[in-house]
Amino acid sequence: MELPAVNLKAIVFIHWLLTIFACMIQWLPGAYYLANITVLAMGVWAVAQRDSADAILMFLIGLATTVIIDILLFALFYATAEALYETSTSRDLFRFAGGMAILSLIFKPLSCFFSYHMYRERGGECSVNLEKASYPAGYKTQTEPGFLNVSRDRSAYQTIDHLDSPPEQDSKATLRSY
Repeated sequence: MELPAVNLKAIVFIHWLLTIFACMIQWLPGAYYLANITVLAMGVWAVAQRDSADAILMFLIGLATTVIIDILLFALFYATAEALYETSTSRDLFRFAGGMAILSLIFKPLSCFFSYHMYRERGGECSVNLEKASYPAGYKTQTEPGFLNVSRDRSAYQTIDHLDSPPEQDSKATLRSY
């Protein structure tokens, strides 16, 4: 199944717009604003650095982190803010801002999926496995079996420790002098 072509600029723009709408009224702590604006800055960096796998990886990690932060902040502060704005004249504005924040949270896992796909397209390779990593003899590690191991698969790379011998030349070949 082929993934649809999604532009990174569109992802950043949608999250920027939803974050602006969510911040129309002060109902969440500053951690929400700081985390989301920081992720948007990393998204702008990923747009500016078209070939950088690091930029898109930082954007992806930031999006995944803000999913967890948003869930925690909504769980802690939504009920209190709802009770505060229920009798206020800004009740509809609070509902709109809360709805946009929740919509942004709903879109973030989908954005993470597309960002990971873009990371792979930019040449990034990252695999997470639950088995013990194999290290050369004498290499000391504190990794135990069953722990998460995040590594880049470099099995396709050729080692440069030894050089192959040059191909044998025919003894009858004449030397050219220039």
